Amino acid sequence: MHCDPRFSRVREVFERHFADGEELGAAVAVYLDGELVVDLWDGIADRHTGRRWEHDTPAFAYSCTKAVTATVLLQLAERGLVDVSAPIADVWPEFAARGKGEITIEHVLTHQCGLPVIEEPVPVEEFEDHAAIAGRLAGQAPRWEPGSAHGYHALTYGFLLGEVIRRVTGKSVGELVAAEIAGPLDLELWVGAPDDVIARTARLKAGERPEALEVTETATPQSVQAPVAPTTGEEGAARGERPEDLMAEMMKAALDPQSPMNRALGNPGMHLLEGGANNPVILRTGWPAAGVVTTARGLAGFYRSLIAGDILRPGTLGDALRTRVNGPDRILFLDTAFGLGYMRPSLTFPMPSETAFGHSGMGGSIGLGDPERGLAVAYVMNKMANALSGNLRGIRLVEAVYNSL
Repeated sequence: MHCDPRFSRVREVFERHFADGEELGAAVAVYLDGELVVDLWDGIADRHTGRRWEHDTPAFAYSCTKAVTATVLLQLAERGLVDVSAPIADVWPEFAARGKGEITIEHVLTHQCGLPVIEEPVPVEEFEDHAAIAGRLAGQAPRWEPGSAHGYHALTYGFLLGEVIRRVTGKSVGELVAAEIAGPLDLELWVGAPDDVIARTARLKAGERPEALEVTETATPQSVQAPVAPTTGEEGAARGERPEDLMAEMMKAALDPQSPMNRALGNPGMHLLEGGANNPVILRTGWPAAGVVTTARGLAGFYRSLIAGDILRPGTLGDALRTRVNGPDRILFLDTAFGLGYMRPSLTFPMPSETAFGHSGMGGSIGLGDPERGLAVAYVMNKMANALSGNLRGIRLVEAVYNSL
């Protein structure tokens, strides 16, 4: 383990989380101007066997995947293989059905395409058949006029972009991550993990929560307490309420299995497999919206390389970070903000810096970069946070990093 003395408060916060019983196993890594200044890990990777968290223990980081998938798509755009402003149907003709002929790739990257829910339950037999799942979405009509609003496409984001990428290259997102990003840069990061990586992956432990599916991958207590703009839940819920009213609406949606929120987060349903996200099927298949297996060092290294210009040209990244949508989210209730696939600072991605970008994941994992400060930060863990109250652990660590500068 390593912690530069300048970042001693990061170590203090990290150790306090364990001392207070907030963590089971976790890791945090920080790069400053390309130098690894924090690389910490501790705790138990598997509570059933007592296996310790080691330097090379990866964790399943849910929607941290979305930023990686967006980056693969942007690499193709740089090479002239795809135009993000063009209709998806240009490369995927079947997608034009049911009035979707004008939906663009940018609409998907910014959660504006109106397809946050797969309407029919996806059977377990299809979990590793990404093209079949994408075919279900191709046959659906959008829930709102594309481009008129945005709502978090928790799982469909990946199947849509993954199919575009497959149509253009003939390869999966995971294959391209291995060949174009993780392999060349020697990053401990996989979208679809091999068996030897699965064997040492940390085993997730569910957090305490109501008897319902997870509510949001991103909401934190600060999000709920901060001033909230008038927002619109998909079925007419939450119009201009106070923060506590929004929380009540979120709880109501969480307890309703048929709410758009639960349907967006729970189909395909990882819970249908023994062990849920710990099941080798999930770890192996690499869903492009929620499938990354990574160490904190690997995820932070991804952002280090992004802001250094090693993965995308600076101009490409700069344009991708331009905020396209910012405000009421039709699925998550609270405001969200997105560039081209990357989260920007908002109520649901509360960053100390307006120049930070990245993506969080269900349960509390975080990956971010900050080009202005030369920072790359990642935190992964296996004790899932209560989805209604969010995960202060990652936010505290990020704040400690910035306070150390």
